[in-house]
Amino acid sequence: MAGRTFRKSAKVAKATTTMMKRESGAKEAKAGGRPSELIDARIKELGDWRGKMLSRLRALIKQADPEVVEEWKWRGVPVWSHDGLICTGETYKNVVKMTFAKGAALKDPSHLFNSSLDGNTRRAIDFHEGEKIDEEALKTLVRAAVTLNKSKAQS
Repeated sequence: MAGRTFRKSAKVAKATTTMMKRESGAKEAKAGGRPSELIDARIKELGDWRGKMLSRLRALIKQADPEVVEEWKWRGVPVWSHDGLICTGETYKNVVKMTFAKGAALKDPSHLFNSSLDGNTRRAIDFHEGEKIDEEALKTLVRAAVTLNKSKAQS
């Protein structure tokens, strides 16, 4: 009997998750649907230093790679891709976090990475209120991520 209860609960949980994803997708469609519009809405919704920081990071990513593709994943995370995921732009109460999917494989001579340093794959940069961005170093890092993605896509 306990096994049945577990299976039933698992089915209910799966159905609930599926329903939540559909509702989330419906909300995104109503909010404009296109990733660029959803990112615009997030920046506006934040309305503080985090929105300004996310907007600036987004502009720098686009400058570094004019062919970048903007995406909206995981229920509200801006994502930038080119032949694979480059980075995400997460916003928290005290930080805007830029996580590079393959950051551990990138050279970081300017030592921008300051978060998620223990993993074997990802690396992140935490930006705090009032912090200055090393724009050229960041664009170089984005370009390196694109180059890495391209090399993996060709193999």
